Amino acid sequence: MKIAKAEVIVTSPDRNFVTLKLTTEDGLTGLGDATLNGRELAVVSYLKDHVAPLLIGSDASRIEDTWQFLYRSAYWRRGPVTMASIAAVDMSLWDIKGKAAGMPVYQLLGGASRSGLMAYGHASGKELPEIFDSIRAHLEQGYRSIRVQTGVPGLKAIYGIASQAADTGDADLRYDHEPARRGAKPTEEDWDTRAYLKHLPGVFEAVRNEFGPDLPLLHDGHHRMTPIQAAKLGKSLEPYDLFWLEDCTPAENQEALRLVRQHTTTPLAIGEIFNTVWDFKDLIRDQLIDYVRGAVTHMGGISPLKKTLEYAAQYQIKSGMHGPTDISPVGMAAAMHLGLSIHNFGIQEYMKHGQKTDQVFEQSFTWENGMLHPGDKPGLGVELNQDEAGKYPYEQAYLPYNRLADGTVHDW
Repeated sequence: MKIAKAEVIVTSPDRNFVTLKLTTEDGLTGLGDATLNGRELAVVSYLKDHVAPLLIGSDASRIEDTWQFLYRSAYWRRGPVTMASIAAVDMSLWDIKGKAAGMPVYQLLGGASRSGLMAYGHASGKELPEIFDSIRAHLEQGYRSIRVQTGVPGLKAIYGIASQAADTGDADLRYDHEPARRGAKPTEEDWDTRAYLKHLPGVFEAVRNEFGPDLPLLHDGHHRMTPIQAAKLGKSLEPYDLFWLEDCTPAENQEALRLVRQHTTTPLAIGEIFNTVWDFKDLIRDQLIDYVRGAVTHMGGISPLKKTLEYAAQYQIKSGMHGPTDISPVGMAAAMHLGLSIHNFGIQEYMKHGQKTDQVFEQSFTWENGMLHPGDKPGLGVELNQDEAGKYPYEQAYLPYNRLADGTVHDW
């Protein structure tokens, strides 16, 4: 199965996506997601100029060998651009192998370990009534686990609040589904950690009082706290029994999680901006986290993330794979196949893509009773409609950033 063609396709139906399409000499095709939100064209260049020429004539069946070649032969390893590019190749090759075998990818990974994947949705609101309405709407859509993000008094715009204007060119697209704004410069938002820490526990108390003790609740700190602030928040949220507190402090500082762990029993999830197993190694070994948040798209594909999660399983740490709408349907399908096959699955983030995206990427997965399943079509179960994709050219867009009241740039 020699690779005859490698195409890099950029399309922007509801947001920008980068897709690699490999075609073998006998006509089999495979898709891979290489989307890096806000820096898409860097990955496009890496793929087109440096990776695609190396793939022509190579054996599409040699997934592991190809991965090691692309990772090691570049010498300059790791980083989101490199790893998103390698991820696209890895996914494409698994897709081809599944089609060649006539089997869905999860069967090639060892078969299903469960009947479906529990997923959580993103509820949010500027104030409590809006939050309650959003939670109810997600429950009606079948979600059994809910991430809760809230506005903070005195702050104009905060990550993850759906009702904020998104400025994406689509009035129906929620801000939390696509916070990247179209335009030449990123949008500035405001932040105040003290106000946030003061406000958040009361929100979760109100949510628990309204929806009871059994609904799994999650929250994303989005790397905005210092270690001691994160420890304080984790401790203050303990009465409300969170499923997890995500990205409570910048992930680059591995030792920070040790301090947080010393002060709270709130479960911790981290890793959506990680790119290799080396970013997780010490956190897993020292049991400083409970859930691995890595993304198939940003960690080099199915092959390395499966290895990372098998390592995590030795420490009773589970998966919580990144899955907002900046992971394309191809990347989401890859995550579903991997999640269905591993033993230590925890939960899957799932945000529904927009109608235009679903027309560009034709998908076979199912969503029933709060559970995802990738479907049983051979390969990943996603096909790209290139005619539809061509209707939506790339549009420059940047993620927002934060400033404090005194003008200091802060983590968004």
